[in-house]
Amino acid sequence: MGKYFAGTGLRGRFKRWFFTAAGQVPVDRTGGDAAAVGILERGGVWAIHPEGTRSRDGRVYRGRTGALRVAMATGAPVVPVVLDGSDRMNPRGRKLLRFTKVRITVHPARHYSAAGHHAQVRVATDLLMREIAALSGRPYVDRYAASFAVES
Repeated sequence: MGKYFAGTGLRGRFKRWFFTAAGQVPVDRTGGDAAAVGILERGGVWAIHPEGTRSRDGRVYRGRTGALRVAMATGAPVVPVVLDGSDRMNPRGRKLLRFTKVRITVHPARHYSAAGHHAQVRVATDLLMREIAALSGRPYVDRYAASFAVES
C-alpha cells in the first residue's frame, strides 16, 4: 500500500485523511493494477508517475510498465503531463514547501491497443518515457530512478 496511507500516529492519520479527502487511493506497488482498472471502469481518472518516484536530478528515467499495462487492458488513453518546477517547490528531504511557480503542461492523449505480452508493454513504455523527455526538454536515462545513488 502507498506510503502516504501507511503512516502511524497523528501525522499518519492526517496524511491518510488528506489524501483520501483529495480522492487519492492507495496503490499496492507489488502488482496493484486492479485498483487502477476499477477506477477507470467506473469512469474515473487515474494519474501516476510512470517512473515510480520523483527524479532527484530532473532527468527523465526509465518508466515502470504499470501505466501502459493498465491503459492497454482498459483502452483508457494516456495523457502525458510534464511538471516543471516541482523540484524547487518541494525538494526531497525538506519538511516545508517553498512557494514557487510550477508549470504543468498537458499534452495530447495517446491511445494504445491491447498488448499480448510483456515485451510490447515494455517497448511502449520506453517510447512514452523518451517522448516525455523530449516534451520536457530533459535528458532521458535508460535505467530506473530508484536504482542509483545521486551523484553530487
